[in-house]
Order: sequence, then structure tokens, then C-alpha cells
Amino acid sequence: MTGSSTTTHEAFSGLSPLRRRISYALIVLLGFSLGVSEFVVIGIEPELAEHYHSSLAQIGDLISFFAIAYAVATPCLAIATARFSRSRLLAVYLVVFVAANFAAMVAPNLVMMLASRVVMGAVAGALLAVGTTYVSDLLGPWKSSMGISVVYAAFSIALVLATSAGRMVVALWSWHVALAAAFAFAALTAALLVAVLPKDGVRKRSAEHASPRHQVGLLKERAVIFGVLVFVFGVGGVYAFYGYVTPYLETELGLTNAQSGTVLLAYGCICFVSDLLSGWLDGKYGMKSLPPVFVVMTCALAALWLAGPHVVPAVAAMAFIALLMYAFSIQAISMFMEIARRHHPGALVLAASIEPTSFNIGIAFGTTVGGAAVTNLGLGSVGLVGAALSAVALACAVLALRAWKKMRPF
Repeated sequence: MTGSSTTTHEAFSGLSPLRRRISYALIVLLGFSLGVSEFVVIGIEPELAEHYHSSLAQIGDLISFFAIAYAVATPCLAIATARFSRSRLLAVYLVVFVAANFAAMVAPNLVMMLASRVVMGAVAGALLAVGTTYVSDLLGPWKSSMGISVVYAAFSIALVLATSAGRMVVALWSWHVALAAAFAFAALTAALLVAVLPKDGVRKRSAEHASPRHQVGLLKERAVIFGVLVFVFGVGGVYAFYGYVTPYLETELGLTNAQSGTVLLAYGCICFVSDLLSGWLDGKYGMKSLPPVFVVMTCALAALWLAGPHVVPAVAAMAFIALLMYAFSIQAISMFMEIARRHHPGALVLAASIEPTSFNIGIAFGTTVGGAAVTNLGLGSVGLVGAALSAVALACAVLALRAWKKMRPF
């Protein structure tokens, strides 16, 4: 792992191949668990609104508050804890994460639920960032890029699977079961990680490379700034719609709980392809693929709006949105990491945190904008609002590409 101390490498040198594989599988499981805990509420929004006597826009705050806490805390913790032992950090973050899941499961009112989501979000990004730093030690540096991609893919896939599973759980049992399952999964994952992952020593970096000022310099690069804005508006455009996908399917399109769960499950399967598509586009075209992706995304969101209450064209538009939902992620991650390696070598952990941080800023932004649209314009407007945000992301992608080209030596 870039920037790890000799102590860290020694801690992993004696691991058997089987324990390495199991440890890596648990890191992937952690990514999935983080996604489940974050996104399970999307699938049970109508039931939460009824239980807490709140509007859908207020329930949408459960998503946006989580995302805001995630976005603010992740880079701050990455900078502040750069010299601490990973294993100790991971253990502390896991305890807080599991406790927050339990608090959400038993929350007696919306205020307590919001508080638990804020705490959960504050450590989720740090957990993902610390977890991915183990990948190079477990798989070797030559496999770390693909290994990290799989961890992020697990997180991304959980986004939609947790949503569709939530609808199915509601149809069969109760929304309480969905939150209980998220807690149980988080607790099991945490216990296995603490038991299996090896301990390591304090991460020793040079004072220059580990200093906050040196790391923050990465965030001043124009390519990084526009790359962050790509996520804010690109993810925001999707979440203006997806943050309210359950009431959209069941109120606007008139689907039943079981039907909406089936649609969301299909959506999740297509999102898995979207992750693979992102990796393929990165390997073949890099950042040059982003503008075409957002052209199609903008058209798909506009088509969703034009479809109105008609199920077939609306679901077809959703399929295109799902296919492109992550189709720009790995290209941006690769750019962030390459800029850090070339110009800010002490900020690699911070670079690894930019994508999930930016993604969650986009979620918070899109959910908030979508909530305003739902309240004032109705559920049918979310596609049009999403298309407008996606068009802004297209412009940011063009500017990010130009800035990136100027930084590259070839």
C-alpha cells in the first residue's frame, strides 16, 4: 500500500493465502454492509413517513443528512487520523457504526432517527477509506486497482439491492425487519473483521507528506475541483429521481409493493453492469468517456419526465439511468489517484476518499432538490429536474477533462 510503513507490510507478510482471501472478502462485505445501512431507508420511505407522521420530503432528510455527515466527516477524518493505526481506527469506527445502526432500528421518533443517521454517515466514509487501504497489502499492488473497484462495486450494488429488498420485506413482513436486518448484517461484518484482519502498527509517514496542508493541496487542483462537481451534479441528477423512486413507482406509476420491488431488483442488476461498464470505459477511454455518458444520462432523465404515468416508457428510461448510474465513477477515481501520485504523494488516502465523499454530496444535493420538486411540483417532475442537473454535470465533465489534459505529461 502506498505510504504504509514497514511495520504494516511485516504484519501482512506472514498471512496465508487463505487468510488473505478471507480478509479481502470481508473488506468487500464491509463495502456492501455500508451500502445496505445507507440505502435501506429508500425502500421503506412511505412506511417511515406514515409511522413518524412526516412528509416524504422530511423522510428524504434521512438520506441527505447521512450523506452530508459522510461528505463532511470523511475527508476530515482522513486528514486528522493519517498517522494512527489502521486496525485501531477500523475497530473504533466499526463500534460506532454498529451502535448507530442499532439506534436507527429502535429510534422512537424522527429526531432520533435523524441523529442516528448522522452518526452512521460520519463514520461510514472513514470505514470505506480505511478498509480500501488494506487491499494492496492483501492482494498485492498489481491487483489493488481492480480489488478496490470491487469494494466500491459492492457498496454501489448494495444501494439498489437494499432498496428493492426493503420493498419486498415490507410486502412480506414490516419495515422494522428491514432495519433489523441492516443492523444484524453490520454487527456480523464488524465482528468478523475484528477477528480476522491482522493488527498493524502506527502508520509512519514523513511530516511533510502527512501534514494537513500537504494533503489539502490535492483539493486545490482544478481537475479535482471539477471532478468533484461532476459527482455533485451527476449523482445529484440521478438522486433527484432515485431518492424518491419508491413513491414514484407506486404513486406516479401505480405499481404495487411487489411490482416496485421487482423493478428495483432489475434496476440493481443493471447497476452491476454499470460498474463493469465504468471500468471498461476507464481502461479504453479514461476521462474522455465522461461527456458522452452525461449526454445520454441527461436524455434518459428527460425521457423519464416525458413518459409521465406510462409504465413501459418510464421503466425503459429507468433502465438507461441504471446503466449509466456508475458509468463515470472509476474514471474519476483513477484521475484523483493519478493526480495524488504525481503531485501530492502524501494524500493518497484523501484521494481515495474523494469519490465516496463527492458521491454523497451529490446524494444529499439531489435528494434535497428532488424533495423540493416533489413538494412543489409533484413526483412527475423529478425526471426533468434530474435532467437539468445532469446537463450541468456534462459541462463540469468537459472542464474536468480539459484541466486533466493540461496536468498530464503526455
